[in-house]
Amino acid sequence: MAAIEFSSGITGVYTGTAKTRISPGRATRRGFESSQTMEMHGKMERICNDFTINIATANGTGSQSSNLIILNSMFQMGVPVSGKNLFPSNISGLPTWFIIRASDRGYQSPGDKAHIQVLMNKDTWVKDLESLEPGTIVIYNEDVKLPVDREDCSSFGMPMTKMARGINPKLARLMCNMYYVGALAHLLGIEQDALDAAVTNQFKGKEKAIELNIRAISEGRDYAAENWEEGIPYCVERRDKDPNSFLIEGNEAIALGSIFGGINMLSWYPITPSSSLAEGIIKWLPELREADDGGSTCAVIQAEDELAAAGMVIGAGWAGGRGMTCTSGPGISLMSEFIGLSYFAEVPGVIWDINRVGPSTGLPTRTQQGDLTMLYEASHGDTQHIVLIPGTVDECFEHGWKAFDYAERFQTMVFGFSDLDLGMNYWSTSGFQYPESAMDRGKVLRSQKEMDAVENYGRYRDVDGDGIPYRTLPGSGLDPILYRGTGHDEDGIYSEDPDVYYATISRLKRKIEGARDLLPAPIIREEEEQEVGVIYYGSMENSITEIDDILESTGLSVSTCRVRALPYHSEVEAFIERHEKVIVLEINRDGQMYGILRKELPAHLVPKLHSVAYTDGIPPRARVYADMILDTLEVAA
Repeated sequence: MAAIEFSSGITGVYTGTAKTRISPGRATRRGFESSQTMEMHGKMERICNDFTINIATANGTGSQSSNLIILNSMFQMGVPVSGKNLFPSNISGLPTWFIIRASDRGYQSPGDKAHIQVLMNKDTWVKDLESLEPGTIVIYNEDVKLPVDREDCSSFGMPMTKMARGINPKLARLMCNMYYVGALAHLLGIEQDALDAAVTNQFKGKEKAIELNIRAISEGRDYAAENWEEGIPYCVERRDKDPNSFLIEGNEAIALGSIFGGINMLSWYPITPSSSLAEGIIKWLPELREADDGGSTCAVIQAEDELAAAGMVIGAGWAGGRGMTCTSGPGISLMSEFIGLSYFAEVPGVIWDINRVGPSTGLPTRTQQGDLTMLYEASHGDTQHIVLIPGTVDECFEHGWKAFDYAERFQTMVFGFSDLDLGMNYWSTSGFQYPESAMDRGKVLRSQKEMDAVENYGRYRDVDGDGIPYRTLPGSGLDPILYRGTGHDEDGIYSEDPDVYYATISRLKRKIEGARDLLPAPIIREEEEQEVGVIYYGSMENSITEIDDILESTGLSVSTCRVRALPYHSEVEAFIERHEKVIVLEINRDGQMYGILRKELPAHLVPKLHSVAYTDGIPPRARVYADMILDTLEVAA
């Protein structure tokens, strides 16, 4: 990638009276230093589509609707934009923040700082103010009655609660948030048509709500125009927009992929941040699939706990169905015994882990990649599982349906691994690539003729040399249909013979190892110099471009390799072989992918690897990880 161009996104001339602007500054050893630009003859250059908004509110006040309206209205204008929702553990009244980043460069990390701060929550008011850098634009609700004592920031106050009471006293607590929508619309130049479309979409079918909220936004916009003489340097500027593009959460994309993948049994137990995945399946099933008799095509069961949910998945797989559950780390812990049963008895199934911060209850509404090792080796004894790791909403959909094909092909439990950031935030896509081929049902014998064609059939006999046996299904009339979770020989007969056990677990390992190059290959972007390689996975995809630009602005030549599945593809090993130093970048404390690679790579490649792992619950900020990479390379030099 080329070094970053600092002039990007700056267009036109602003003639207002605001006194400061923040620019990206110059490239340094530490990425970017912020700087203030000078006022020139009362005029100021405007920075278009290159800023971050931080909105501080309280949970349960309706702010999510307001924030999504801002996000969607900018998206409707073709502005490259992303949103991060930092919310509490489902307790009304606790602090919540929403970060909106506009970037013509396509950057989607939260950014290093807020250029515009919206203050609505009295409980975080002081700390939010103290955290701001000089030159930040502050928009605040005057009715909170707290001071905004930052003389080095431009402040814009509005009596938002009072104005909302003028529309509807009972709804004022919820509607006052719409006034900062109007304020931002005025200051940034968000088009009214885009706002109207966003409001209509947010409150679809609720005409009264649409009317009231558009009125509140308009009042906020008018107040800002009439009372705020100063302007700000930031603006939004319309860009060409793909008419097919839309915003969608990763969890909903997985849900849609699962439906197209033929799911016919969903068992689940609610847990943040996976619940919206199950809810997405429930929502879309009636619209996308219908049985010939008009009935349901999928059994949906809310289980009494996660253990029961996993057992139901195994039952569905044994019966020849496509069963799935979704959970997070604590659920995987509870499911571990059944996961081992699936692996040893060779029953197909799918489990999606939407990672939150652990251990224990941890931080249920924050994001992390801390479950990777647990998924790869879940259960007691020697186990190894297939793990699919999407990095975009398009891949969430794709892996949603492919997971079932892999589960049946390899007769095992397949994990999908996402996280809260990818799963519960909105991302842009231009539509999904639907499966064109028939479902891969694997080695299923459905007739006596098929069984007779298999030489010396046994439920657990490796006939083809790929470690994958043939199986029969209940109701087929074919024997046997016994699946064993205890020691067994090739015919499925109980055995405690040491040689038989060793042969069984060796075949299981060979079966999973054989999946390596049949799973999704890594996404590689390679420089000619092959000086430094960065291996990463999952939602780090949404920060890697900015990380790469920061690194290359220091003169480094950086190649990247995004791992999309475990066991890792042979191309990952080849990528490491070609590069002098390789950073393994991940959102956890202990460097879990780094550990897996060190354990499985040839010994001569291990010294090339260096771990950069960091987690604080916040979606990855590019500069934090770029600085850690630079520090690590300095030590390794």
